Amino acid sequence: MLNWQKVLQIAKDGNPAPAQKISKTEAEWREQLSPDQFRVTRQQGTERPFSNEMCALFQPGIYACVCCKTRLFDATSKFDSGTGWPSFTEPLDEKAIAYHADTSLGMTRVETTCNTCDAHLGHVFPDGPKPTGLRYCMNAVALEKVKDAD
Repeated sequence: MLNWQKVLQIAKDGNPAPAQKISKTEAEWREQLSPDQFRVTRQQGTERPFSNEMCALFQPGIYACVCCKTRLFDATSKFDSGTGWPSFTEPLDEKAIAYHADTSLGMTRVETTCNTCDAHLGHVFPDGPKPTGLRYCMNAVALEKVKDAD
């Protein structure tokens, strides 16, 4: 199980290789994505807090990367963080997310990206609930719900 120390170690030492890697040109991404999706996922943008209804949705299902459809999170790990962005305690698979030290904005954070296509997803913080203590704070436009639980 991931915890904050393991996330920091991965961000420092390097991410595991994904099962597959998807690479497209900027023009191909622009054609596939909405302007907001492109700005967030390909240009490391951030959507405004509380701007997406996904924060308040807690139905069973799977959340995938909007760019490459890699399955990232199960709704069972989703919780209301009160931050205005969808939050999760852990990814579906430890290799699904890549971690990068982010020193922008005058602070040190850990950026999360899709390990398959390098889409910016958001950040992970050490202030989440048990059992992991992690809060994956994701941009809703970087995710899409792809499957309801049976």
